[in-house]
Amino acid sequence: MKILVTGTAGFIGFHLAQRLLDDGHSVVGVDSFTPYYDLALKERRNALLSVRNGFQGHRIALEDRTALEGLWKDQPCDIVIHLAAQAGVRYSLENPRAYIDSNLVGTFNVMELTRLHAVKHFMLASTSSAYGANEKMPFCETDRADHQLTLYAATKKATENMTHCYAHLWDIPTTAFRFFTVYGPWGRPDMAPVKFLKGILDGTPIDVYNHGNMSRDFTYIDDLIEAITRLMAVPPQRPEAGALLDPHDSLSPVAPHRVVNIGGGRPSGLLEFIEELEKAAGKKALRNYLPMQPGDVAGTFANADLLQKLTGYRPSTSVAQGVQAFAGWYMEYYGVAR
Repeated sequence: MKILVTGTAGFIGFHLAQRLLDDGHSVVGVDSFTPYYDLALKERRNALLSVRNGFQGHRIALEDRTALEGLWKDQPCDIVIHLAAQAGVRYSLENPRAYIDSNLVGTFNVMELTRLHAVKHFMLASTSSAYGANEKMPFCETDRADHQLTLYAATKKATENMTHCYAHLWDIPTTAFRFFTVYGPWGRPDMAPVKFLKGILDGTPIDVYNHGNMSRDFTYIDDLIEAITRLMAVPPQRPEAGALLDPHDSLSPVAPHRVVNIGGGRPSGLLEFIEELEKAAGKKALRNYLPMQPGDVAGTFANADLLQKLTGYRPSTSVAQGVQAFAGWYMEYYGVAR
């Protein structure tokens, strides 16, 4: 198939495009190369994709609807996987406008593409942050998620609602997947795994929030990509009127729209994760313990039953395995001697 992937110069989009190409698909990539973090890393990812047969990359901002429309006329696609967004929980406290422009306006423009040009499956990246202040664990897709704690999370939950409307009105099969703390090779330098490992290797203190009393359902990048590619083949279908729905399935009663967690359901403590990084680096971290940051949560924990039911797959890479692979890439890429 020909697949449009937004955010192909980003961490997850790069890995997904590589996998789709490996599987024999054609990929039309879109990325705006915003300078939110190191552009050299984005350029390197893009360079690796650009030499692949079947890949066509385009530098387009999602806010530019005219450019997107022009691209689609030349490159109509079977499936749209919308990953591009302004990321970062804490950055949303500093530059909220970027989240409105990229996440809401940009997503609307991509949604319009799916409305005007019928696609087999529209797939949307969301986040575990959508669960917000929920305290019931593990997080289940059928739980209410109404109390987001940051504008980032609010915009991502809003895109889930926006795509539900379009799925209902225009019968667009749509899957929104909620990510849980994804890490691995080619990861973003603003995320904790990269910041922690860099600090450990450089011998500079790392900031450990809530005094380390935090846990995350860390998801290794290869597991995430495997789950997305399997979900591609499971587009939701609008249920018949009056049909008895599975109470454990997030399928909408009025639209071909579903939300799916992508996480392993095995949260690890933050200090445990840091200890694995220390083992990989062969050095101890200098830890700067700090209180909880605004908008942060103490823990995340995915219920992965729906993902497994739909695809037969559940993320399984252990933190120990994932950290070793991530650290090996980091040291090679940044020229750090073991």
